[in-house]
Amino acid sequence: MNKQNSPRLAVALHYNEEVDEAPRIVASGQGTIAEKIIEKAEKAGVMVKEDPQLAKALVNLEVGQAIPPQLYSVIAEILAFVYQMDNYNRKTIKNKG
Repeated sequence: MNKQNSPRLAVALHYNEEVDEAPRIVASGQGTIAEKIIEKAEKAGVMVKEDPQLAKALVNLEVGQAIPPQLYSVIAEILAFVYQMDNYNRKTIKNKG
């Protein structure tokens, strides 16, 4: 199967810095399940970051499992991006109000 025909992958992470040592997998799947994960995230206003290579590395982990240490730097970059976008969105909404 080539990349164009590969099923879409999705992995949802949750991180509570007060409780967790590392982000944990809260949902994972491919194909229809991946589409539902993405749809639910978007409906809930959760930032969706597409990274097929990272999703491929994470999709085989168990739900509830913390991400492995070798992926910390990649996840940290994504979390930094998400926090920046969240702060930007809050400022934009505040300035419009």
